[in-house]
Amino acid sequence: MRLISWNVNGMRAVHRKEILPGLIHELNADVYCFQETKGGPNDFPAELRHVDRYEAYWYPAQRKGYSGVVTYTKIRPQDVIYGMGHPEYDSEGRVLTLEFEGFYLINTYFPNSQHGLTRLDFKIDFDDKLLEFAEKLRKRKPVVICGDFNVAHREIDIARPKDNEGNPGFTREEREWMTKFLEHGYIDTFRYLHPDEVKYSWWSYRTRARERNIGWRIDYFIVSEELKDRIKEANILNEVMGSDHCPIELVME
Repeated sequence: MRLISWNVNGMRAVHRKEILPGLIHELNADVYCFQETKGGPNDFPAELRHVDRYEAYWYPAQRKGYSGVVTYTKIRPQDVIYGMGHPEYDSEGRVLTLEFEGFYLINTYFPNSQHGLTRLDFKIDFDDKLLEFAEKLRKRKPVVICGDFNVAHREIDIARPKDNEGNPGFTREEREWMTKFLEHGYIDTFRYLHPDEVKYSWWSYRTRARERNIGWRIDYFIVSEELKDRIKEANILNEVMGSDHCPIELVME
């Protein structure tokens, strides 16, 4: 089973660049999880609402042009869960869960702690609520969590760690939460298969950061330990352009 996750930074933007839906057919994954859609199905052209051979499940934010996630799947889910049951986060369209036969797939767009860390407390509370939600689902079957976590966990995951200490996405609080999360029995699939590889999934639009590969790895496929033996490949598709993020991939047996 092949899964792709990508923060597109606006579905309309990547469509305008003539990337979607062509990329969906080109990569031919079983499931695509997109974050930061900045809208719901009625905000986009028909070719994004109905992609051939895929069912689309949208979870937009209440605020227009903000946040939102969508999951396209060839495999019909057994159930779909919109949100986590916490209105302050669910109103921003950040968590969409599809139940498949062997696992739950959580497509999530974590909050950014923002300049001046004005949303750090909001983010850490979201993080804790997401972990609680995943643990509740995990009592029934294993869990796959993917998306833009908005945190670089370790120094290897960021091009300039010393310069970014304490900045949004590289604060002690966010990194410690990521450690706590993994210690609950979750696996960072890319780091599991590529323990020493330096590769990034996000680059600032400023200062030609992508051209210079001054990036951060803040997009993840995380699986609960019960799925460890099913992990086959975990890749960062940094050749795919169109957003300030690139897609990431998980292949499971």
